[in-house]
Order: sequence, then structure tokens, then C-alpha cells
Amino acid sequence: MKEALLYEKLESDKVRCFLCNHHCIISVGKFGICGVRGNREGTLYTHAYGELIAQNVDPIEKKPLYHFLPGSSSFSIAAIGCNFQCGFCQNWRISQIKEAEQLGLHSQEIRPKDVVRQAKLTDSKSISYTYTEPTIFFEYAYDIAQLAKEEGLYNVFVTNGFMTEEMIRMIRPYLDAANIDVKSFSDDYYRKVCKGRLSPVLKNIELMKKLNIWIETTTLLVPGQNDSEEELRKIAGFLAGIDKAIPWHVSRFYPEYKMDYLENTPIHVLNRAYEIGREAGLRYIYLGNVIGGGNHTYCYQCKDLLIKRFGFSIQEYKIREGKCPGCNSPIDGVGL
Repeated sequence: MKEALLYEKLESDKVRCFLCNHHCIISVGKFGICGVRGNREGTLYTHAYGELIAQNVDPIEKKPLYHFLPGSSSFSIAAIGCNFQCGFCQNWRISQIKEAEQLGLHSQEIRPKDVVRQAKLTDSKSISYTYTEPTIFFEYAYDIAQLAKEEGLYNVFVTNGFMTEEMIRMIRPYLDAANIDVKSFSDDYYRKVCKGRLSPVLKNIELMKKLNIWIETTTLLVPGQNDSEEELRKIAGFLAGIDKAIPWHVSRFYPEYKMDYLENTPIHVLNRAYEIGREAGLRYIYLGNVIGGGNHTYCYQCKDLLIKRFGFSIQEYKIREGKCPGCNSPIDGVGL
């Protein structure tokens, strides 16, 4: 255990956590909603520090980040737990503590400096805090990120975006990019399906953009839940209102966890979302969890094909010095 950051002590040995927007008030012997931050005798401790439940070398495109160091590898790590309880979670075996315990899964102790060492040994250009929710293992990610930056590595959060402004500003000197889920544009959906709220996520997208963190967003389209044209227009319109250069990944749902009774997202729904994104003026829209043309990057001016992908692999790359070779338009991103 390690004493947590971003909390305050209250009367009767209670504590209030300021790591995410749940702002949990935690009594002695109890844990917050995330399940990994516990009150021990009036002090808040994180039980996720140095405890990895997953580590892999992934293409950065798998995060998904298509405009951040394309074609590079990212050393990807996760600690157990999450501050959301999404019924459609694709990684529920490690994001939901009770489920992980029932499956008998165990974490592996790894020090921050060893995470950075492994990242360098694997020739990764970045470390991604992903698979579960990096917010809940913030202290661990924060220490790793500082060491990574000293070694010339980039840091990436793949997140539900429900952290507090205090946390964002604290990690800002070390955080280079984030993919943020926009799970819906309905607060009711967030509350019922994810056990969260919409407003903090939208505010954090705006804040990260202002702080010059490279942002891409993902919406998993769950049939009959968040895939109406009205809702997709609201999401696309919101993103375009911040910056039309924010890439929007629209991903196909596959039956999983508590929503295994639903069908796959129909392809025509994904294609319609793509069209809606274009109509809103977004420059880059991608179809996730499918193989095909929806993964390619095109110039937003002359429409030339710039990056041809098959799955997470780049087959053709035509961007030159960050610009389209056809019309010389600058292509948004980092390391293009």
C-alpha cells in the first residue's frame, strides 16, 4: 500500500477522495467506488500501486491513437479496478475487482523503474496506461510517467475521462496524449449503464485540449442504447465545436459482460456514424473493431489517401513532414 494523493481528511476519521468526480467520502475500513482506495485509520491508501494485472507491447493504433506516433509500439500496462461499472465492458475480467477475484486473477508486483526499463527494452516509444482505468492507479502511473519522461518516452492515458481537474493538472507535465471514451451524450445513460456522469467527461475533453494534450475520442456503439442518429449528431457536434481535428473512433460492439444478449453493431450503423461525423465537419473519423477502409486516414482538403491500414498495421504511409504531399495541407497529430 501507498498513501494516496488528492484527498482530504474529515471528521470521525473519514476521508474525501479528489481523484475522480465521484468524490467518494470513505469511512474507516471502507473503499471508494473504484475498490482500490481504502481508508485505514483515517488515512487514504491506494492498493493499486506497483500491482500490474496486465502488461503487453501493443501498436499505438490499438489504443486507439491514429495521429500520435503512428506505427510505433507502446508498452501497455494496467492495474486492477475501475471507477465505472459499464455493463458492456470489454475488459470486465480485470476492470471489475469482484469479477477478477472470482476468476482467481492475481497482480504482479513491478516497480515503476522496471516498467520504464521494460518499455525501453521492447523499443516502445511510449507507455500506455490502459485496459482498465488509469485514474484509479494514478499514483503508480504518476511515478512511472515522470521516470518515462526522463528516459525520453511518451505517456498515454486510455481513459473514461472521469478524473478531476486537479488530477489532470497534476499529470499534465508528463502526459502527452489521451484517448477518451465518449460513451454516450446522455447523462441518464452514463448514470444507469456506466455508474458515472456525462458532464465531467465533456469538461475534461475541453480541458485536456486547452492544455495541449493530444486528444482522440472513442464511442462504442451499443445497439439500441447509444446509436441513434440524434445522439451521434450531438457527440460529433460537441467534438467539432471544440476542434474539428479531434479524431473520433466509432467502434463496433460485440456481445460482452452484462450485455451479452445484444447483437453486434450493424455495419450500416457504423457507416452512418461516419457520415454524421463528416457532416459535422470532423476531419478524421475511424471505424473500430472492423477490418476495412474505415481505418484509413485521408487528407481533409484534397481527400487523398495518406495512411492505409489493415487492422492495426500500416500498409502505406504518404504523409511527409506532417503534411499531405498532394495539397501541402498540415495533417493534425504528433510525430506524423
